[in-house]
Amino acid sequence: MTLEEIRSLIRDVPDFPKPGIVFKDITPLLASPRGFSAAIGHLAGHAQAFRADGVLAIESRGFLFGGALARELGLPLQLVRKKGKLPRAVVSVSYELEYGVDHVEMHTDAIEQKRRYLIVDDVIATGGTAAATARLVRQQGGDIAACLFCIELAFLRGREVLGDTPVHSLITY
Repeated sequence: MTLEEIRSLIRDVPDFPKPGIVFKDITPLLASPRGFSAAIGHLAGHAQAFRADGVLAIESRGFLFGGALARELGLPLQLVRKKGKLPRAVVSVSYELEYGVDHVEMHTDAIEQKRRYLIVDDVIATGGTAAATARLVRQQGGDIAACLFCIELAFLRGREVLGDTPVHSLITY
């Protein structure tokens, strides 16, 4: 399945979650076994070049892409969650939102020093969550191989927040 066919499975939802926003709904893509499999295949094809040792999936839709990608690549999967969602000892970083602050966390044993990790999420918008995840990895002695996304909202310039980190997105708006 081509990237254009995958794009056709992403639905625009105007005025969600508030007026003026056009939400990119991935549920039709997820509902298509062929489409979702193709998206994971495309991501895996790009991921192989980065020689990663593990996959970090960002809550919550990133779990879908990260889990499938980790399985496809035969790599361990670790979860990056919002504050207070993980059951054991965690490391945490805060990051700025448009109107406030948020936090992401991972288990203290999620990162092995000097190992390379792929950060995976469904969408990169402003880049704040992915950048915070990268900070968590580096604080624990790991390295970022690349950041992979199904969708990139390029007009929000999230890629710039990630600096020199390689970024790959399947579909760009």
